[in-house]
Amino acid sequence: QVQFVESGGGLVQPGGSLRLSCAASINGFSASGTGWYRQVLGKQRELVARIKSSGSAEYAESVKGRFTISRDNAKNTVYLQMNSLKPEDTAVYFCNLAPYSGRAWGQGTQVTVSS
Repeated sequence: QVQFVESGGGLVQPGGSLRLSCAASINGFSASGTGWYRQVLGKQRELVARIKSSGSAEYAESVKGRFTISRDNAKNTVYLQMNSLKPEDTAVYFCNLAPYSGRAWGQGTQVTVSS
């Protein structure tokens, strides 16, 4: 059963923007913290942003000031607005609960930042 479906990735030039979306099909979404993670081939998956059920957000230092996470509980959807993108932001982006609790990962969405 697919629980997280990510979309919105693509190829963008440095300095550009993208908005990622994640549709979650889990019970209790509105009461759960949710996060965006990213993974570069050969490296560990890292949490880049998370939003609590209260709406408060936290960010990794590498994306602070450039990325904004938000959620729409009525749509069971979480978003990641990414601005001022850098080549080092290139990765596959996933969403899942945060803190991670073992739920299956979706297929992710590829973000490539290149000129």
